[in-house]
Amino acid sequence: MPDLPPVDLLEDTHDFPCPYLFKVIGEDDRAFAARVVSLVRETVGLDEDPEFKIRRTTSGRHLSVTIEPVVEHANQVLEIYDGLSRLKGLVMVM
Repeated sequence: MPDLPPVDLLEDTHDFPCPYLFKVIGEDDRAFAARVVSLVRETVGLDEDPEFKIRRTTSGRHLSVTIEPVVEHANQVLEIYDGLSRLKGLVMVM
């Protein structure tokens, strides 16, 4: 996936394991938010959904999902970004 931070940069700027913030913008669809949360939960290996926040745009066309799971290592961050980039309805991931 292009424009991802390299593993060494992630390792230099984070003390793994640590919380890592993902902000995902997609179509205003409950299923989109559920797909984001499910992907993160499964990639990190959690039994329950991590905490997350949903905000809708004023136009009602999009929503943002902010989620901050504890990740074990830099490659796990990249795995999450890769999975998020493939989600149906994705507009942008930060």
